[in-house]
Amino acid sequence: MAARTEMVARLEEAGDLQTGAVRDALLALPRETLMPQAYVRRSAPDEPPRWELLDWSRPDDREELLGLLHSGDSVSIQHEGEPILNRAPGVRSGGAMTAMSSTMGMTADLLQRLDLRRGQRVLDVGTGAGVTAAVASFICGHNGVVTLDIDQHVSEAARARLMALGYQPAVVTGDGLSGWPELGPYDRIFVSFAVPRIPPALVAQLAPGGRALMTLGTSSPSWPGLAVITRTPTGAVEAKLVAVEFGHRRGAGFERLFLSAAFRKQIAASEGGRTRPSRLEPPADTDRGMWLALDHLHPGLVRDRSAEDLTIGAPRCGSWMRARPVGHRRWEVTTFGPRDIWAEIHYVADRWLAAGSPHTYRLEIDADGAQRVTSRCRALCWTLTDASHTDTGATGEPDPHSEKGDSHAH
Repeated sequence: MAARTEMVARLEEAGDLQTGAVRDALLALPRETLMPQAYVRRSAPDEPPRWELLDWSRPDDREELLGLLHSGDSVSIQHEGEPILNRAPGVRSGGAMTAMSSTMGMTADLLQRLDLRRGQRVLDVGTGAGVTAAVASFICGHNGVVTLDIDQHVSEAARARLMALGYQPAVVTGDGLSGWPELGPYDRIFVSFAVPRIPPALVAQLAPGGRALMTLGTSSPSWPGLAVITRTPTGAVEAKLVAVEFGHRRGAGFERLFLSAAFRKQIAASEGGRTRPSRLEPPADTDRGMWLALDHLHPGLVRDRSAEDLTIGAPRCGSWMRARPVGHRRWEVTTFGPRDIWAEIHYVADRWLAAGSPHTYRLEIDADGAQRVTSRCRALCWTLTDASHTDTGATGEPDPHSEKGDSHAH
């Protein structure tokens, strides 16, 4: 209980959690019951992965597992699609994590935005460890909660562990993009993996007065948007896309763009790069509406968050850029490859400024299935498609050291 209280206090101090029903639910939730086993990585990020499965039933694991579960970080619970119940603890080598519980700061923020209330019908898409289902059951009552996952092993484990908490929501297995119409419509729909466009089936299952939340973005993880879809009491659908700092990753069946270790080393070495001075200042990290627009208008880019300077790569064609300050309003910009990423950034930045520097965009969903994102004055807009702008090739091969997109995020 002390670890739980400390985690909640940290979330409050960070501004991710306020007084209310979600806070009460997290204080009441014994995470070790939902996640009696969890993986910890024992290898360095750029080394072949080696994972150890900690187990609550082993006294020697309890202190480390308790710290992991209440650290606020994401918690990996499944390796390579394995059965979760009745598995032996120990070390796994290679492969990737295929189900997890997302970072608690993001989870708490999104659950509060969902505005859960007693008696609501809730569809939780992407069961994962069952945190969202447990919180929804605590607040709304489990009789109205449906939690859906594509992996039967994940569903089976969540059902057993939610029952151990005294909750019996409907735990079902299926394609999250199709929802679960049998028990709809729903007052709240929560999707815990990123999608390239709004799934029409989920919109159709939203009840009048209902609200749906999901991360919307390209195959790049760098600049997510939060889609907020509502259905008015008269049945009209209204939606907006909010540029946010953190979002869920793409789920099962969606490719995910990344900068491989080899590509990052190439950028650091600056081999063949062209360096030029510039008095143009890069947009601030907090100009998230601009970066979100860049991600859609010039897709295929990933930012290296570990780099000291602004560093962005395009793995498909091998292009990259790095901008470092060298004095007052003076920058040294190094670029490589067929794409001039620096020019792309400033092209979009100029359009974003002309559009009024929007942080939130209108998301238009037509009856014929077309989906568009537009600024208020329509000076900046783009169309959403199912196309995945995933980069492949010599510098974009699947990274054996990375985790897959978490289709089972909560």
